[in-house]
Amino acid sequence: MGQCCAKQSSVSATTPAPTTTSPGAYNDHHAAVPQPAAAAARGDDRRAPRSPARGRASSEANSFAGSPFASPLPAGVAPSPSPARTPLRKFRWPLPPPSPARPIMSAIAKRMAGRGGPKNEPIAEELADGVAEAEEDGEPQLDKNFGYGKNIGAKFELGKEIGRGHFGHTCWAKGKKGELKGQTVAVKVISKVKMTTAIAIEDVRREAKILKDLSGHRHLIKFYDAFEDVNNVYIVMELCEGGELLDRILSRGGRYREDEAKQIVVQILSVVSYFHLQGVVHRDLKPENFLFTSKDEDAPMKIIDFGLSDFIGPGQRLSDVVGSAYYVAPEVLHRSYSLEADMWSIGVITYILLCGSRPFWARTESGIFRSVLRADPNFQDTPWPGVSAEGKDFVKRLLNKDYRKRMTAAQALTHPWLWDETRAVPLDILIFKSVKSYIRTTPFKRSALKALSKALPEEELAYITAQFNNLEPVDGYVSLSNFRKALMENATDAMKESRVPEILDLMEPLAYKNMDFEEFCAASIIPHQLEGREDWDHIATAAFNYFEREGNRVISVIELAREMNLDPRAQSMLDNCVRSSDGKLSFLGYTKFLHGVTLRNFTSRQR
Repeated sequence: MGQCCAKQSSVSATTPAPTTTSPGAYNDHHAAVPQPAAAAARGDDRRAPRSPARGRASSEANSFAGSPFASPLPAGVAPSPSPARTPLRKFRWPLPPPSPARPIMSAIAKRMAGRGGPKNEPIAEELADGVAEAEEDGEPQLDKNFGYGKNIGAKFELGKEIGRGHFGHTCWAKGKKGELKGQTVAVKVISKVKMTTAIAIEDVRREAKILKDLSGHRHLIKFYDAFEDVNNVYIVMELCEGGELLDRILSRGGRYREDEAKQIVVQILSVVSYFHLQGVVHRDLKPENFLFTSKDEDAPMKIIDFGLSDFIGPGQRLSDVVGSAYYVAPEVLHRSYSLEADMWSIGVITYILLCGSRPFWARTESGIFRSVLRADPNFQDTPWPGVSAEGKDFVKRLLNKDYRKRMTAAQALTHPWLWDETRAVPLDILIFKSVKSYIRTTPFKRSALKALSKALPEEELAYITAQFNNLEPVDGYVSLSNFRKALMENATDAMKESRVPEILDLMEPLAYKNMDFEEFCAASIIPHQLEGREDWDHIATAAFNYFEREGNRVISVIELAREMNLDPRAQSMLDNCVRSSDGKLSFLGYTKFLHGVTLRNFTSRQR
């Protein structure tokens, strides 16, 4: 599976994407190297050092210098910078992109052809061969002291290398004393020599912190400890020996049966919903980053490699173009994204599980980006006619190019394709955001949302009911104390780092009232998500009928614009929204009122 590798070139570039053939690359499936055991994490941190003179631009020739496409924002409006200021990175291509028309066995043949190397190569120590040159050139010396323990040799016996990347490698190890005595683990070794910027150092520190803070979920790799010496940083983690999800996809001829795919997707959504609640976005979800704990068919999976992950607070958006090419979301290429980018990647993974091919494909990286931004996935060719309607709807709702219309991980677990009444639905951070918006909006908007809540399909109510129960209502009501308690029961140090609890401060008006289930339904609705449903027209019509009977009232265009927080220049967009016959909202006005009018809509119409 290719990785995101944007160049400073035009969209029309025809140069084939580069491939990596370095020996021992855990991610390079076409390289002539064995894969004796799947490690808990790889050494391919993909951190490209940046030139101080160029700010966010990388000094590497193939590193990101920005999106290859025009920004969706109006002229003169720059995207907000990423709050964590993660550097742009250089990526490798694990597989040359095969033609989707070729049988999947060709990919298997390429994979198997690269497995003739020695199986027990000793570890090669990372030498500090660049330190002297840096000192001679007079470059400022960075503080590469992480404050980790210095005695890894006393606690662990390092063994064979099982993965290698740009900035280090991963090796097998065995505990020599302490709680892990006699236990096999994976040790990710990251070279300090290649940490050439302060931000690169901070990236390593953040990766270890995220792993430590999030450790505990059954589908997330266990973090044990971190060490360092003069040459390297060592991150000690759980060893998974069952191989990558990608290996199993290929071993099954390229696709899973639908019931088997569900089991995989449920595990992915379970762990993603967990770290999304904590305010962590992974940014590199792909089959290579899910490992099975053992070779058993029913072995559970673990997510690995948080080298590109970041903390993201309420209302914040990231701008760094990172990830893997075939799995990157459209908004990432536009340099403004949040947690929804991970959901797009899950949609791509599910598509691959069900049909064995990628939904977006091209022979060049710019072609892949163009396909992601403009092309629609193919649901007509074999085997899609044999996939259930619910399965296809699930994938379509995740691969919606409008990120506002995608399901969250918790919502996806209640989709009819996956819904299981016996399985608990995790708490969703979206509920906090939507209720916060609801209690701060106008009474007229609340009436419109209450009408919409009465037209909700049963499957949408399953999600809302589960979230209401997660808040542990008292006598059928929830208040701010219920939200605070539910959030704190799920809190980790990662949640504090991403400042997620700050959202409770914005929900303060709820401290003076109680909310029953009917009002909670109205508060939980995200109209954009409902617009992503195929039956949206039917839902909107039914909702408008309720609104006509219970909430519609006389309103002027000026008042409507004020309700929608519109600039006076955009009032022309509200033509036909108010009926001339009685001065009330028309059906068009009602749907626009729910949806909202953005500056982008206005500028597009003006052109």
